[in-house]
Amino acid sequence: MPDLSRQYHVSSAVVVALPAKADAVLAALARMENVEVYGHEGGKIVVVIEGTSTGMLGEALSTISTLEGVVAANMVFEHVETEGVTDDDHRTDAA
Repeated sequence: MPDLSRQYHVSSAVVVALPAKADAVLAALARMENVEVYGHEGGKIVVVIEGTSTGMLGEALSTISTLEGVVAANMVFEHVETEGVTDDDHRTDAA
């Protein structure tokens, strides 16, 4: 029987890096677990962070903000899904 209280958290964040350090920041982000670069242009980078708690997402964002060349890292959106829970029409997607 699945653990009905298991939660999955997904967040998007915008990372601003010094343009001269953007490639190094992108490389560091690529090495991080549960972090995916969604897109980037110049020193602006959009990432998706996944985890099992808000704390896990916050920890990843804190780590990102300490990377050399990062000027700012801000969470934009967070969504939580709970395993086994459906909405009124029994759909588990966000649509």
